[in-house]
Amino acid sequence: GCPLVYFDNAATTQRPRQVIEAITETYEMHYGNVHRGIHRLADETTELYENARQRIAQFLNAKSHEEIVFTSGATAGINLVARAWGDAYVQEGDEILVSELEHHSNLVPWFQLAERTGAVIRYIPITDEGLLAREQLERLLSPRTKLVAITAVSNVLGTIVPLTEIIAAAHATGALVLVDAAQSVPHRKTDGQSLNADFLVFSGHKMLGPSGVGVLYGKREILESMPPFMGGGSMIREVRMDGFIPGDLPYRFEAGTPPIVPAIGMKAAIDYLERVGLERIDQYERELVKRLHQELETLDFVRILGPKPEEKSGIVSFVVERIHAHDIAQLLDHVGVAVRAGHHCAMPLHKRLGVTASVRASFYFYNLPEEIERLLEGLDRAVRLFRRRK
Repeated sequence: GCPLVYFDNAATTQRPRQVIEAITETYEMHYGNVHRGIHRLADETTELYENARQRIAQFLNAKSHEEIVFTSGATAGINLVARAWGDAYVQEGDEILVSELEHHSNLVPWFQLAERTGAVIRYIPITDEGLLAREQLERLLSPRTKLVAITAVSNVLGTIVPLTEIIAAAHATGALVLVDAAQSVPHRKTDGQSLNADFLVFSGHKMLGPSGVGVLYGKREILESMPPFMGGGSMIREVRMDGFIPGDLPYRFEAGTPPIVPAIGMKAAIDYLERVGLERIDQYERELVKRLHQELETLDFVRILGPKPEEKSGIVSFVVERIHAHDIAQLLDHVGVAVRAGHHCAMPLHKRLGVTASVRASFYFYNLPEEIERLLEGLDRAVRLFRRRK
């Protein structure tokens, strides 16, 4: 009975008509399986699918479209690296460096790799303000460090991580770097060659695209050195009675039928985002963050988590004194404001912050300044309701 305010964009985004139409048109007019058929539908779908790969390579400024591997999402991309690269090159005693900011998707695959290999997981700590403790990085990096797996932007605090500094330091010790860019690629311009990470992953559904598709972008020479993780059709060059020869990049990592239509929809989403402009999106979201910060700072019963607005992306998480985050989110939902509540798949981070759960408002360019007022009105109503009950 009231207009929707959607502030859960860090979890997933809404789709513009152009993306939905691209998906519908493919299913209605062009759909066939890719790379295998010699009929017209297969040819048309293959062209659309590979055009999407080319478009994403251009979007990231990759050296080659062969460095773009389609996955089912950022989580699948991280797991692919942990299995294909990790199982081949990580040994007992090697160290994998992560940060206290990480999403579970950039923790659990490395825990599993450590269990398989005897590797050691080490953490880059954060400050009480939610910033990476940069001075600890040099102490933690060593010749034993095999990989640094780091988020670009915290999905809880919005903290923008100094990737250039981290990547340079890691490479100086011989370590590779994987960047979880799920919260950065949809909001800020990403230049893969300039960034110089060895692996970078992100998901389509967080950037106006369909769910079920993501990208692993990796340096060609490293991808070529990795054995394929999943076996099956499409990822082979030759199969004999006594074995197989894997296919070329990127197909050796795309076993089976890939996310064909989601990849095509993802291209439409990128076209849309670039028409809007990533620089404009980043600047606009920062203005929304600053506005919400200013309002919440006037409330003595609210604790804002994370750094000041100038050091974060479009995410504001907070806790309300003596009211659980789930209760706040449920009452906000009753007035049409959708936020996230819980640990946001970052339990170690919440433990570090001394809280069990938080409320998260996360923005995208289609949010409006006046929607923040709706959030604040709903928050005030929730607090007054709980105070009356007590």
